[in-house]
Amino acid sequence: MSHSPKPLIVIAEDDKDLATLIATQLEVAGMDNQICNDASHAMRFLKNNFANLLLLDVHLPDSTGFSLMDELRQSNIELPVIFLTGENAEVQKVKALEMGGDDYITKPFGFPELIARINAVLRRAETSGDANITRNATTTDQPFDFCGAKVNPQRLEITFPDDETESIGRKELGIFSYLASHPNSVLTRKNLIHSVWGIHADVRSRSLDQYIVKIRDLYKRHDLSLDAFRTVHGVGYIYDVKEPE
Repeated sequence: MSHSPKPLIVIAEDDKDLATLIATQLEVAGMDNQICNDASHAMRFLKNNFANLLLLDVHLPDSTGFSLMDELRQSNIELPVIFLTGENAEVQKVKALEMGGDDYITKPFGFPELIARINAVLRRAETSGDANITRNATTTDQPFDFCGAKVNPQRLEITFPDDETESIGRKELGIFSYLASHPNSVLTRKNLIHSVWGIHADVRSRSLDQYIVKIRDLYKRHDLSLDAFRTVHGVGYIYDVKEPE
């Protein structure tokens, strides 16, 4: 019988005793955790690892929770955030929520309430991206042209000039969408992979190459040229679209 993976909660809290208590309660509630006692540790961890949620103290030894959240967003690291603070000032709560925080808990707090709030935010996070096919494409996107064929994100289909329609996968759609929205520019493999697979994807993976081969084979079967989509050796790709005269 398969089991769902445990959610990983990062605890950015400078009070080591409190961080340990929170970690213990998370484990009892069936969640994994990673304690980071300062902002720099939390940033390093989240740059290299996926996490489901961040418990973020407003006051950290080397920074503030607000500054860390800014840095995370600038690095395109998106995850739900619950702020923790000993201050009950309304201005702090408003700032936390306006910055994109998902919740705000004032110390001292009861652990049953903390676990309930974490579960509530995790549930919202699971459904908020229901329309997302990949990081950069959704089932609500409008159809668009790519090298002479029409891509329909709403149906996960591509229609060729011979009036044949074929189904495409999620990653193919993400690749089509990213290339079509960045014409006439050299795109690095890293940017393309992170845009489609997510910021934590392994850029050394050969998965992208395998999907590019599938796309080329798809066009070849319908005798449609992919000359506008070229490999830039050692860098990535370019979708070279001639501007109308």
